[in-house]
Amino acid sequence: MKKKKHWLLGVAILSAATFYTCKTLKQTYTNYPVQRDADGRIIVDMHPDPSPKSPIEEMKHIYMPPGYHLQLVASEPMISEPVAIAWDGNGRMYVAELDTYMQDVNGTGEHDPLCKIKLLEDTNGDGVMDKMTVFADHLILPRTLQPLEKGKLLVSLTWTNSLYCLTDTDGDGVADKKETVFESNTVNNANLEHQKSGLIWNLDNRMYLTYDPVRFMMKNGKITADTLVEGGQGQWGVANDDYGRIFLSNAGVEIPAIDFQQNLHYGVLNPKDQFDEAFSAVWPIVTTPDVQGGLGRLRMPDSTLNHFTSSNGQSIFRGDKLPSDMSGDLFVCEPVGRLIRRAKVIDNNGKLSLVNAYNKAEFIASTDLNFRPVNTVTGPDGCMYIVDMYHGIIQESEWTRANSYLRPKIQQKGLQNNVGRGRIFRLVHDNYKPSFVRPRMYDETSAQLVQHFNSNNGWWRDNAQKQLVLRNDKSVVPMLEKMAVDQKARHLARIHALWTLNGMDALSNAVFSQALKDPDAHVRKTAAWIGEDLMKTDAHVIDQLANLVNDPDADVRFQLLLSMRFVNSAKSKSIIADLIKKYPNDQILSLSQTTYENNIKARAEQAARQKQLNAVSGKLVADGQTIFKQLCFSCHGTDGKGVAIGGNALTAPALAGNPDVNSQAPDKLIRILLKGLSGPIRGTTYTDAMPSVGNNDDNYIASVLSYIRSDFGNQGRVVLPEDVARIRASIASRTTGYTMAELDTIRPILFRRGR
Repeated sequence: MKKKKHWLLGVAILSAATFYTCKTLKQTYTNYPVQRDADGRIIVDMHPDPSPKSPIEEMKHIYMPPGYHLQLVASEPMISEPVAIAWDGNGRMYVAELDTYMQDVNGTGEHDPLCKIKLLEDTNGDGVMDKMTVFADHLILPRTLQPLEKGKLLVSLTWTNSLYCLTDTDGDGVADKKETVFESNTVNNANLEHQKSGLIWNLDNRMYLTYDPVRFMMKNGKITADTLVEGGQGQWGVANDDYGRIFLSNAGVEIPAIDFQQNLHYGVLNPKDQFDEAFSAVWPIVTTPDVQGGLGRLRMPDSTLNHFTSSNGQSIFRGDKLPSDMSGDLFVCEPVGRLIRRAKVIDNNGKLSLVNAYNKAEFIASTDLNFRPVNTVTGPDGCMYIVDMYHGIIQESEWTRANSYLRPKIQQKGLQNNVGRGRIFRLVHDNYKPSFVRPRMYDETSAQLVQHFNSNNGWWRDNAQKQLVLRNDKSVVPMLEKMAVDQKARHLARIHALWTLNGMDALSNAVFSQALKDPDAHVRKTAAWIGEDLMKTDAHVIDQLANLVNDPDADVRFQLLLSMRFVNSAKSKSIIADLIKKYPNDQILSLSQTTYENNIKARAEQAARQKQLNAVSGKLVADGQTIFKQLCFSCHGTDGKGVAIGGNALTAPALAGNPDVNSQAPDKLIRILLKGLSGPIRGTTYTDAMPSVGNNDDNYIASVLSYIRSDFGNQGRVVLPEDVARIRASIASRTTGYTMAELDTIRPILFRRGR
């Protein structure tokens, strides 16, 4: 047996490939036989059996509309605790497993390096995975999967902001080389539910994440990082559509969809009316005992989840082997509610909005309490795949403490006993036959890859573009140029040809000029977007882009405004001003620009305040600002005023002007961060508790508090690490969080003068 190199946290990877063969019968089962009340709503199962079921039995408990069915692709023991999947260019499926996630109600051993990334293959073309290899072992909760060239996989792990490339150098399916391709020395001690995910390769050849305010590009075999002015507010999962729009979701603040109006590169923009309160309501078909937050989250009298509380794993369906009316729809997982939402994405003069595809019902819902959908993905066969973690506990230990609402509910149902399982399903339809033609992109010529731009399946177009950009094979430039300007070619093929040329640094001005005049608005928008890159090397491009001020399409004009955002010249400012003046009814234009300018002003004011501080205080505030932008903003808002979207109340207290934040003695705030806070705050009950971040050191706590006390119009003094240390020592024996009522009775022990 061939020995492998030792790598990753000093632990050796398996000395040889581990294989597992399995054959699961590819059967389709009758959907859950629902009963409906007089109003047509599905009657809820009030007394579900909480015991784990076999994959075949589980499928019998899942409801979906007539004509749709599930097929089992993989399950335990082949896979365990799956959370993310991705196919490489030859159709092999990588699976990330969180094998240490909530193996008991205390979350024991979550930091142990025992997780895996597996490589699954369908060797006989029947659509069922029958070969498994452990690609990488001894990992700490792998969160992202991005296949590159053959045998290369980009991954990120929990509690680090670095990015790694794992490589199988000899083709046996096991990674034997590890490289740090992006190194970040920042410590990430946030709760594992509040760390980065995604790393999708988007249409613009950039890779996007959640939380971490950075995006990546692959150039000449090297990763380059591009810092974003504001981090995205998403939590678990990143989705994109045919035109490169990004869709995030944030379970932490119970928002099912966020940050989809404009690319994250241009800043955060979330109009309060991009969906309404009705969209936030969910419609399970089983009672929901294990919901964080207690009875306020339940709809009576059937005790079902009443609104999104764990939205994640979203995707835009972009395949061609399901009904065409699914194409472009947004699918959002809700594992606490045991359901998957289907949403229609509506473009109203450049401003997007979302509506539920069904009236007080969901696309997929289950009566099996262990059904935990955590990801949806369009596959190379043109169907949609569902990653079902099939795990008993779906909330991290921060919310299952001994004094929590959740712990007894979990134990009453015995959910803590269901570990080590997991399923991957394929969604199929009676009228469509999946294509099990296995991709062979690694073996194809570059010319053959270009032809995939004509595919009706977005998976093939995306992956062909990625491989072409990675190869940087200039021999196909003439072929791409011809496709980019060919009016007989599908507009999506022209778009991919343009982005591929741009990714290869081979887009000529002649082709770019024709794209600006393309009869299809999507192509013109693409040209306006690409123009942002071209302006960096050609000063005349901005004059060509200026002609789009009079474009008849609102999306094109909106992209033009965004492409001018960071040019910062007299010409770009004139174009922005002209757009806003000429199109006063295009609300998204003025809203986006006003939001951006207000954020610039706020950052400048904060920088000015920092200059007035001494060196020690200034560094604390600067470090705290970084922490806030990576974590705290998702609940408290980038402006400190809280987050409210879809007609909902604030998800967390506003920090701006908050008297508790500005208090002369900051020990209340220190106690909250060290031990957590739950219950009503000044008469208001918010959607979630404030978790403890006391596992971080004193400098971390002092920094974030110093920042929130000096920004958002607040005038509190900075907090020093020794202040935190004093409080930490005084409450060392405390094992529970605080309530605001309790904090109000505690006499402050800190009072310092000066800054």
